[in-house]
Amino acid sequence: MSVIDEIKARIDIVDLVSETVQLRRSGKNYTGFCPFHANTRTPAFAVFPESGTWRCFGQCNEGGDIFKFVMKKEDVEFGEALQLLAEKAGVQLKPPTPEEQAAAEEHEGLRALLEEAVTFYRHQLLNTPPGQKAFEYLVGRGLKPEIIEAFGLGYAPNSWQATLDYFLSKKYSEQDLLDAGLVSTRETGGVHDRFRHRVMFPIRDERGRMAGFGARILDPNDVPKFLNSPQTVLFDKGHLLYGLERARKTIRAQDQAVVVEGYLDVIALHQAGFTNAVSPMGTALTERHLSLLKRFSRRIILALDADAAGASATLRGLQIARQTLEREQDPVFDARGLLGHEGRLKADIRVTTLPEGMDPDEVVNRDPKEWESILADAKPIVIHVMETLAASRDLDDAKVKEEIAAQVLPLIADVPGDIERETYRQRLARLLRVDESALVGARRGRAPRRARPFRQLSSQPAVEPAITPAMHSYALEAHTLGVLMRQPDWLYRVDRALQEAGLGRLSPNDFQHADHQAILRLLQESVDQDQAEPLNYVLGKLSLPMMDIADGLLENTKKVDVGEERVFRELIRSILVLRQRNVRQSVEYLRFLMEDAQQDAELGLPQYRQSMIQHTNALQKLDRALGQFSARPH
Repeated sequence: MSVIDEIKARIDIVDLVSETVQLRRSGKNYTGFCPFHANTRTPAFAVFPESGTWRCFGQCNEGGDIFKFVMKKEDVEFGEALQLLAEKAGVQLKPPTPEEQAAAEEHEGLRALLEEAVTFYRHQLLNTPPGQKAFEYLVGRGLKPEIIEAFGLGYAPNSWQATLDYFLSKKYSEQDLLDAGLVSTRETGGVHDRFRHRVMFPIRDERGRMAGFGARILDPNDVPKFLNSPQTVLFDKGHLLYGLERARKTIRAQDQAVVVEGYLDVIALHQAGFTNAVSPMGTALTERHLSLLKRFSRRIILALDADAAGASATLRGLQIARQTLEREQDPVFDARGLLGHEGRLKADIRVTTLPEGMDPDEVVNRDPKEWESILADAKPIVIHVMETLAASRDLDDAKVKEEIAAQVLPLIADVPGDIERETYRQRLARLLRVDESALVGARRGRAPRRARPFRQLSSQPAVEPAITPAMHSYALEAHTLGVLMRQPDWLYRVDRALQEAGLGRLSPNDFQHADHQAILRLLQESVDQDQAEPLNYVLGKLSLPMMDIADGLLENTKKVDVGEERVFRELIRSILVLRQRNVRQSVEYLRFLMEDAQQDAELGLPQYRQSMIQHTNALQKLDRALGQFSARPH
């Protein structure tokens, strides 16, 4: 028995969910109000003890096992949910290796040091005369004392060794301070304080753990204006978003994240009640940043200042950058790059522009409703670019039209969806007041986009996968994942095959078990990166308990020949069978809910009926698709 199975055997899902949700028995099952969205009228949340699963038939439309419930409730990833439930169940997880234990202890020690630094800088802000001036600066920027305290802002003394001396007196070593990024080395030897006479902004990861600091000058003659912690084992600004630990719950609840430029912008917006704002800390917004946000919402708005989104800058190659005092090109708005991210991440990235000369903190301090209006005006990337290019231009000039079309059409070509692409082309034609056929003709002669080649893996002789009606769902999920781990590039073919059958792409929601969902997410990440072979990427990201599961998936599919087309068809069939089972299970659950609703008029019978119709239609589509893939290929 795996640790996953052992934990599930020891923890009753009804007991676990009842800690949060008031459940009412309904036959063999239980119902209640979903804890993950506001709802006090229709109890569309159901728990099914026999399968050990839960499901929301309301706004969330999500479900899963005990691990998925804890992941949503605690806002954590699978690994953390595994640890929490293992501790609750009294199950011993596989101990870490000595190297892993040493690294974990080093990280915890550095985080403890950084937490002490937060306290030190905060004391300097509140209890010293120079700190008082820094405090007055923050208040002058519109921040209230309570928000300054909530974000843990501080002040670094105007000294080369005040921080160094304090922590040496606390028995920390110079190497500890270097590893934490609090001091820098002198060219002549020794170390000195990295941050001096600056407002200090603690930077935490999405779980609230200290990673480093950002620091802003108080003396306008100092350089650079902003200084971050150096790259450390904890601090990598390409993997961190300022304010995410405080914003993530609102982002999930509102299904929208707003990305702004600076620390003070984030704090001012949170103070005004717009607690879904984060910042990439003066660096270019990376796909890693967007992937981090996508864990909480696929709807992302970039709030650019007027200079960064301006027409003249956009014409310089659709990339806007400003030279900072550290000679870095930050921040960057790269329309083509963002479209690529949007397509790979299956996100909805929009752009909005601030009033000229104003930052988000100035806008929201002037009028919160103005900020709401700005966000409401956010536009898809392609529309933002075409409207920015056309602003203040003579659209009666044929050469201007040609110039704008030449820059926008390549962007439209990069949009993955056929309907969306055609819609943008029609909109550009209306904007330029030309016939759409002229825009289509402008793209003739371009080489077609080449499909990504599929990497073939060698393997043992094939065996027929046992996809039978009696096959347990967990085993079927495991077989499906095992094949995909052996051939990750098939994810692209799977998505195409499903879409050709009129169905949605493969999703973690196709799997009921959170460990399988976590591995599928890693597989999907693995084919969208180029740093490592996909399988190596996945294995390198797994915890020890998850590595055991992955080893089992690979062992059970070691005789599958992924070079045979028949195996791919069986893979599609297994996915369709999983979906079919999930939908049929939902239909069965809905019948229980509808029986209750017939006895109680307030339980939302019309909503359940509508959901039943949708599920029945989905079953019909799946039946047709299964018929196609069950037939022998021509």
